[in-house]
Amino acid sequence: MNETEWLAEFASALKRSDTDAAAALFADECYWRDLVSFTWNIVTLESRSAIADMLKVRLGDVRPDSFGLAGRPGWFTFETAQGRGTGHVRLKDGKAFTLFTALMELKGFEEKSGESRESGVQHGAIRNRVTWTDRRHADAAEFGYTRQPFVLVIGGGQGGIGLGARLKRLGVPTLIVDRNPRPGDAWRNRYKSLCLHDPVWYDHLPYLPFPDHWPIYTPKDKMGDWLESYVKVMELDYWSSTSCRGASWDEGRREWTVTVERESKPVTLRPKHVVLATGMSGFPEIPRLPGAEKFRGKQHHSSAHTGGEGWAGKHCVIVGSNNSAHDIAADLWEHGADVTMLQRSPTLVMRAETLARNRPLYSEEALASGITTDIADLTVASMPYGALPVASQPAVERIKREDADFYDRLRAVGFQLTFGEDETGIGPMYLRRGSGYYIDVGASDLIADGSVKLKSGVEVSHLTEDSVVLADGSVLKADLVVYATGYGSMNQWAGQLISPDVADKVGRCWGLGSGTAKDPGPWEGELRNMWKPTAQENLWFHGGNLMQSRLYSRFLALQLKARLEGLPVEVYGRAPVHHRA
Repeated sequence: MNETEWLAEFASALKRSDTDAAAALFADECYWRDLVSFTWNIVTLESRSAIADMLKVRLGDVRPDSFGLAGRPGWFTFETAQGRGTGHVRLKDGKAFTLFTALMELKGFEEKSGESRESGVQHGAIRNRVTWTDRRHADAAEFGYTRQPFVLVIGGGQGGIGLGARLKRLGVPTLIVDRNPRPGDAWRNRYKSLCLHDPVWYDHLPYLPFPDHWPIYTPKDKMGDWLESYVKVMELDYWSSTSCRGASWDEGRREWTVTVERESKPVTLRPKHVVLATGMSGFPEIPRLPGAEKFRGKQHHSSAHTGGEGWAGKHCVIVGSNNSAHDIAADLWEHGADVTMLQRSPTLVMRAETLARNRPLYSEEALASGITTDIADLTVASMPYGALPVASQPAVERIKREDADFYDRLRAVGFQLTFGEDETGIGPMYLRRGSGYYIDVGASDLIADGSVKLKSGVEVSHLTEDSVVLADGSVLKADLVVYATGYGSMNQWAGQLISPDVADKVGRCWGLGSGTAKDPGPWEGELRNMWKPTAQENLWFHGGNLMQSRLYSRFLALQLKARLEGLPVEVYGRAPVHHRA
């Protein structure tokens, strides 16, 4: 059975509500990943029985039909009672190994674009005309005061503004608040040498791709300026220099009460939905080391590192060996510091150039062949997380061969390497942990040639007034200690803003249960609590890298639009709460 025949049989089984026949079209090992279209959720079903169970519950409401081929192998389009979707199937011996379905738009609530775009002006001679500028000034004066947002997005970085742009295009009244003075400051405030480690083709924001002269790796200040321009061009309602002081959910009124401080004055907002768009992490994790209070030098977390200026000739110790640790080590070395990196456990390292070669969907060649960013994003999304190891392992083996000399040089100085617990590389590690890796943009060479010193496989025992003492008795003279020790779970923001009870109710954000001794689960096939309904009603989490924020902002925006319009939303497959630290 080929893809055309399979799709016809699948559509026929759904049309006659024969859930067993539909499930029988799947292989013994199978996955159906649905983004909102069938489940009003982000769900992966991982067996025939799970697929049949979902269809028995949801088929009557979804009423899928109008299946048709989309012109690219494996891709198809379809409609449901409430929307239009796209999908993809991968066959194994004539049966579905993976099925992907995604809601792309809601019927009757499509985004205005192309021929449906607004005119922007009412022609004719009109007394007391209300211009575009008049409307924008009125929005600034009224929104959040006499007129309440339906959605409050807390966090105005790339994730928050990308989601804000999606909601704006859908006509969802949305206010974005951020504590920084200007959009993009979260990038500007970092150390001067910071740049994106992912290439430009991977990093576009919704609707406005970078121009074709944009550098492959974007400097952080250039990124900050782009984000600020994006807020203006997309006409987002954005409050800068605004701090959230507290929030509570009113079950009776079915709305949030959120107190913010804007221009040194308290403002009370009453949105129906709150989205925490604070990245993918919680608060900085700083180890409590004996003797830290006696240390006479400077100590700070990597998130507070502003640059290597002023550290020439000084002894700097970096605790950690992942992305931030490497970046800061290189930054300090460039400014003439004596730098030592402490590596407690193995790190997954891959060269940026090698990764770029092995991301064929995001490249100049892909664009030339007609693979747009949207096509690339959906292709990546079509691979269920549970199937990633088998798909990733061959690429990792190829990278290990291509860069064998690079890895040998690192091993020669004692750097501990890993390629993931199942040799699957950065992708699955990022999904499981959000850390543990470094995309090399130059720091690895400094370690390999000894310019940056390395102590691996050893813990810090304590600090003295002027040194870091390791568990093996080694003493490292130190003027600066940088803790590149990661972050907690994103639900910590809910604990700070709302209450510890709500943070506990929601549970851990991000990560995949791997089923291993180190991370026993529970496995649910999707990232925990991200971009989908949580255990706390009308509270959402949005974040990830630029690609994930761009892709999943579409599906989060559609879920919120459906609720604004009062569409019947029955969420299938709510995830368990993850209380593990």
